[in-house]
Order: sequence, then C-alpha cells, then structure tokens
Amino acid sequence: MAASEETAKRMLADIKAIRKKVFEIVSESKRRLKPGELGKRLCQRLTTDKKALKTAIRNLVEDRELVYTYNFGCSFLEKSFNKPTRISKRIVLKPPGAFYRPASDEVAIELQHGASFGSGEHPSTRLAVRGIEQALSKKEFFRERRNICALDIGTGSGVLAIVAVTLGAKRAVGIDIDPCARAEAKENVKLNNLENRIEIHDRNIEKIDQKFPLITANRRYPTLKRLCSHITEITEKGGSVIISGIKTSEVSDLLNIFTQEYSRCV
Repeated sequence: MAASEETAKRMLADIKAIRKKVFEIVSESKRRLKPGELGKRLCQRLTTDKKALKTAIRNLVEDRELVYTYNFGCSFLEKSFNKPTRISKRIVLKPPGAFYRPASDEVAIELQHGASFGSGEHPSTRLAVRGIEQALSKKEFFRERRNICALDIGTGSGVLAIVAVTLGAKRAVGIDIDPCARAEAKENVKLNNLENRIEIHDRNIEKIDQKFPLITANRRYPTLKRLCSHITEITEKGGSVIISGIKTSEVSDLLNIFTQEYSRCV
C-alpha cells in the first residue's frame, strides 16, 4: 500500500511538471502548435511518456488553460481566452463580466469573442500588442506629441486600437472593410467605455490623407506589401509602424520594402 501511494504521488508530480512545461511551450510559441509538434518540443525538455502527456494536456483543457482550435482540417493547442489572460507585460484580456483586479502597471481590456480576427488567441495579435506596448513605453514618443492618434488597419475585433488608447494614445481610428468586424469592434469599444476616443470606419486606406504617429497593421504579407507605399506616406515623421501577421521567411523582404519606401519619403 505504501509503495502504491508513493507511485501515485510520483506520477502526480510528473504530470504537474509536464503540465507546467506544456503551458510554457504553448505560451512562448510564436505560432500555433499541433499536438504532435507540442509533444516533440516537450521531449526536448523533459523525459516523459505519451500517457502522462495526454493526461497533462487533458487537465489543462479541463481547467480552461488551453483550448483546441481547428483550421483547414488541422487541430492546434493554444492558450484559452475564456478567462483573464495576460498577452503582454501590461495587457490582460478578459471576457465581459469576468473579475480581474489589475496591478498598478496593468491594463485589463474586456473583449467579446466573435467571428472577427484579433481575439488575442493568435500569436500575431499578441506580437502586435507587445509592439504597441514597446512603442508607447518610450517617453520621447510623447515628448512633442500631446494628442496622439493611432490608426489600426484591418481592425478586426478592435483590440489593437483599444490597446493603443489604453496605453496612452489620445484617440484611435480602426478601419475594416468587413461589416461584421466593424460591428464587433464597435461592441468591444463600447465594452471598454471608449466610444468617445475610438472611431471605427469602413474607410479605404488609400483615401486617408491624415498623418499618424502610430500605425498598426496585423495583415498578411501580400496586403502589407501592397499597402506599404501608402502606409509610409501617412506615417508622421518620427512615428512608429507596427506590422504583424507575416511569416519569418517574409520578414527580410518586407523590411527592405518598407525601408526603401521610407527612404524615398525622407
């Protein structure tokens, strides 16, 4: 009996350690992970068996720490956003009505999950949020700007526009051609009581002639490449452009394109 109890305790400790590592791997990953790929990464860090791994993952899903998502016939394991979830150093996303007491340097944003992109589940959204946080954490960014207005291209859920305003921008404009996305973005703006500071429009970026000190665009490579020249034209001198949604193999090419455009505008 004593030996059986000892074995059970050891197994429980193993599952706890595996669970911790699984959550770390999923949280740190810059892209969504398939269960098989997650298992391979875990084996590089811990010695474990498939049964213990399955138990740890099942526990994380039951506790709403992780969630299975599906796309193009493939399943992925990602962080669950059905409870307050930190996606950057200062930003915590939470479902409407969920209780969360933010620390003095944190900002809790309410976000209703819907059909539009940008719920915080996708790594590109989290990277864009961290980019906004980094840009607005610099004192020199505000030194000569009292009324910063941010532009979010393809706003989706509106989360990037909301993050920009909650971190210091005076106003923000989110544009999207999808009427469903605009409706959901407006609802999320309302949830955070920012109707007087954030505007959601169906305006085409090519028709915008106002300059912005902060522009965000969580879009795919072809779209960013096509919009590059206009984005550079409406970026205020000394401003910041935060782009996300591209593959690692596309970074170098897109960086060169933007660099050339900004050099031409100077």
